Amino acid sequence: MYILQPSLFSFEDWLEIDSSDRLPLFFAVLDLQPYASKLRKQSPQGAKPMNREAILRALLAAPLEGISTFTRLHERLARDIRFRYQCGFRIDEAAPSVSTLSRVFSAVVELGLAEKLFIDLVSQCKEASIINGRHLAVDSAAVKSYEKKQPKSKSQETGNANWGAKYDTFGNKLAWFGYKFHLAVDTASELPVALDVTPANVFDGEMAAPLLEHVVTTHGWKIDFVMMDAGYDQVKNYETVRQYGAQAIIAMNKRGEKEPPEGIASDGTPRCTMGYDMVYWGADGDRLKFRCPHAVGKVDCPLGIATCSESNYGMVVKKRITEDIRRYCAPHRGTQNWKLLYNERTAVERCNARLKTNLTANDVHVRGIRKVKTHMFLNAIVLLASALAVNHIERHKKTA
Repeated sequence: MYILQPSLFSFEDWLEIDSSDRLPLFFAVLDLQPYASKLRKQSPQGAKPMNREAILRALLAAPLEGISTFTRLHERLARDIRFRYQCGFRIDEAAPSVSTLSRVFSAVVELGLAEKLFIDLVSQCKEASIINGRHLAVDSAAVKSYEKKQPKSKSQETGNANWGAKYDTFGNKLAWFGYKFHLAVDTASELPVALDVTPANVFDGEMAAPLLEHVVTTHGWKIDFVMMDAGYDQVKNYETVRQYGAQAIIAMNKRGEKEPPEGIASDGTPRCTMGYDMVYWGADGDRLKFRCPHAVGKVDCPLGIATCSESNYGMVVKKRITEDIRRYCAPHRGTQNWKLLYNERTAVERCNARLKTNLTANDVHVRGIRKVKTHMFLNAIVLLASALAVNHIERHKKTA
């Protein structure tokens, strides 16, 4: 039986902890020295540079503290001695200037340090059994740009922000100029395990394969199920998931779809000679089994069982998933188990909400896709490090 897993930690409760108490717990699980060492100035000439590890800590503390600009981060460091000290600066040391913070952030972008730290933290969460990794959910979210709006033709030349559009739950078309961030989330912990950023015009369905490839090639995990909404309902996405030995659980997008082949419902359920939908009766590997609905008491067929089968068991139809991997899956579409699995997709929605509402993913003040991507990775790192911190607290309570 497939059971929807609850979140292993409450990020909202974590945010309720006072900032001065939360930051030491947050930094205690982060070993930033290997990353900060790559930011240090190699030349012995010139003035002694500021503590790069402390600046990196400040850049990570910023999303957790709801700070979205270098100016506001500088002001917080300048006026809050405790915050400055907890980030690793000496009390008698001046706060880094806005230009210094911006310069170090640019170095983080150039060296790809945020992505490296993200990958390492995902592995740490897996080793700590916070992340399960067997069930993933994939989705995207819109991010408005800090850049000047441009015509579509010019935006496509830059490869940065572009115009995107989507429909809300009421069918209204919403347009924005900016980006999309794409997430693969572990449904057990609601934590991100893969992330990418594209211009807003990139179609969601194009990004599922790269995200899954990242998870499998980087971490080598065995995935069982991948949940996606109707925006990913493309044969190539089913094929990609199947390539990794998993089953795609994707809502069907029936917009513009033709009538299904004769003898089956739109979801792939075979119909008996009387036109009734047959009843899914389990799977044996890639073979799905369907039984006569009259034989299992789902309908009262006027012809009974005898017309279709000589056995009291009733007529049986078997279908291979490979006949139509979009329609057929195990468990079969519409069954209780399929619905339970699909409901796990809300994990990625909650992860998106935390990044955009509780952190600063929705408040971008940097320009260019590489910097925006780094901004998103820093926010995702906060979620992972917070989970590790809470896990450390819980383990300490059990051993105390």
